[in-house]
Amino acid sequence: MQELTHRWEPPAGTEVLFAPGSPFELAEEDVLGTRLTVFKQRYPNLRAQLQAVVERSPDAPHLVFPDRGLELTFADTAASVARIAHVLAGHGVGKGDVVGFAAANVPAYAVAWFATVCSGAIVSSLNGWWTPSELAYGVELTGPKVIVADARRLERLREVGLPDGVVLVDEVELEALLGPARDDDPALPEAPIAEDDPAIILFTSGTTGRPKGATISHRQFVHCAQSAILGGAMGFVLNPPPADAPPRPQPSTLCVSPLFHVSGALPLSISTATGQKMVFPPVGKWDEVTHLQLTQDHHVGAWSGVPTQFWRLLEHPRFDEFDTTSVVTIGGGGAVFAPELFKLAARKMPWARFGVGYGMSETLGSGSRLGGVTMDTHPASVGAVEPLCEIQIRGADDQPVPDGEVGEICIRGACVFLGYWNNPEATAEALDADRWYRTGDFGRFTDGVLQLESRMRDLIIRGGENVYPIEIENRLVEHDAIAQACVVGVPHHQLGQEVAAVVVLHEGAELDADGVRAWVGEALAAYKVPAHVTFRDDLPYNATGKVLKNKVEEELTAELPS
Repeated sequence: MQELTHRWEPPAGTEVLFAPGSPFELAEEDVLGTRLTVFKQRYPNLRAQLQAVVERSPDAPHLVFPDRGLELTFADTAASVARIAHVLAGHGVGKGDVVGFAAANVPAYAVAWFATVCSGAIVSSLNGWWTPSELAYGVELTGPKVIVADARRLERLREVGLPDGVVLVDEVELEALLGPARDDDPALPEAPIAEDDPAIILFTSGTTGRPKGATISHRQFVHCAQSAILGGAMGFVLNPPPADAPPRPQPSTLCVSPLFHVSGALPLSISTATGQKMVFPPVGKWDEVTHLQLTQDHHVGAWSGVPTQFWRLLEHPRFDEFDTTSVVTIGGGGAVFAPELFKLAARKMPWARFGVGYGMSETLGSGSRLGGVTMDTHPASVGAVEPLCEIQIRGADDQPVPDGEVGEICIRGACVFLGYWNNPEATAEALDADRWYRTGDFGRFTDGVLQLESRMRDLIIRGGENVYPIEIENRLVEHDAIAQACVVGVPHHQLGQEVAAVVVLHEGAELDADGVRAWVGEALAAYKVPAHVTFRDDLPYNATGKVLKNKVEEELTAELPS
């Protein structure tokens, strides 16, 4: 009988990595009531992970902000973390309390993030692109004692007002605390932190149109970092460098993703496990030339991003002006990568290894990974099961189905979240009694490789950001002139998809496309504003009264310029 649960198996030749007492020794342990395979030798929490890298590499660069002339070593980071944790404690923040963050990727955000989790408190990752009303919802849901914000977000928060007792802290005040260790520095916090204590809340859109707060534990962060390091170790064992190879430089990466997003928070945490230098571009819109220039100036070894960014980098007319030979790994997620993008990367950067993952905020990006030989044999897939993950494909009866059949992708492992913050109903829908996470995405396994058939119904993935149409549709029909609205995703070469809206006006009403966009933009973030607006007399419905979104999408895709 076919095994219906897909599990990762260590590759032949890597047995030495898993020997008793080795860094990647495996064990079966109880995790929140479920027996799972975990790394036996692991840090108990993120604070211990930070303390360990300070002991190993105190003087190695850690957080680098070139435009501000700021470079913090790991020892500097720890000292700065202790100072900010002391300030937070002065505002009443202790173990289990929530600290909100609403800012761009400024230095104080990165350090105060560590200060919060090292205190046993919980980061509430408020989306910096949200409008005032969206920020107010995030604050209401997570109930922070303190919110660290930059000038732009401070203005939005003050516009909507905050509950009594919430302390607003300007990131500029905290930036003054960053720097090398001093004799009068406080010690790092000593509050006990259990592995399954919450570390941060990552907001992820829901089909009801309201963001949910995925609660991520210390265990998840530690596990995912160790899994990432294992990937590099297996590559080293299977393809060892020549004996005369030069010493390997300090690993380094460009942090181009916002820290409120899984693709920003995860690398920040991993940096303390790998001893990695993180280079931050200037605050503002991501720019290809700046990315290339920083890569050259800082000999960046790893790029991480979404397909949109890689298309724009590799197709940029000035790409060949910059030295990118330091980049040895390129990775990302957030959307399916087109095989044509892999081919382009192989032509432009043949020295770099490409690997992309399938996961979500709830699993800290873990699930499956596409790379190596699988990228050549199954380039349109999302790869094989990641280390220590389990994946099932389940049918309509919630039971696993055989390979080749399409069903809902379910993931289990130490990478799976605790649940949705203050939302037991959504948690019960997403996690079953054995801690299988129902992703809502659909796929099938062939030859041990996961093929993604469709994202959650109606989901639009624009430049790596999840956009749920119902939230935009709800906003549209609030307009006095709009009778009906349908929002779908249409293909875009670089972004993957763009938001398109079909609008039916009330009889006699007048409204143009700019007016539609302005209306949406007043309440929702810019990436949710429709790039395309089409007016029609009616929408197509099926016999049960549901809009035929597939038909709308097909028609718009055919009508709009390619």
